[in-house]
Amino acid sequence: MTTRKLAAGDIVEARCTRCRTLTNHTIVAMVGPNPARVECNTCRGTHNYHAPKAEKAPKAAKAPGAAKAPRAPRAGSAASAASLQRDWADAVVGADKAKIRPYSMQGSFPAGCLLQHPTFGLGLVRKQLDANKIECLFEAGIKLLRCG
Repeated sequence: MTTRKLAAGDIVEARCTRCRTLTNHTIVAMVGPNPARVECNTCRGTHNYHAPKAEKAPKAAKAPGAAKAPRAPRAGSAASAASLQRDWADAVVGADKAKIRPYSMQGSFPAGCLLQHPTFGLGLVRKQLDANKIECLFEAGIKLLRCG
């Protein structure tokens, strides 16, 4: 079997960028032995040549008894969530309501400060991460907030 060299005007299969499928295309321009630009015979769109992707081999079937066992939850996650909840409750219970500051993205909040966020509620500033970012503990968990 002889393979004929491709030339402008020949028909090739290519992925069409407009149709988004594999269709017949007419070669418009060549670069060396390879097509460079093609025109889709379906939508008449002209675009760079995109060769059809090679077929993937089907995956081997798993053995019937080889199902993955479900993972157990992380040991520390439930315990740490409970300890964070206790820390938040300890900070909030008995806190002086006059010392609670409203949250503002332009404000600055030192560690240990209590703030009132419009979405997350009452929070305790745990630490300042950057010049404009703080880590704050709310009833729902830890959130990173922009400030300063």
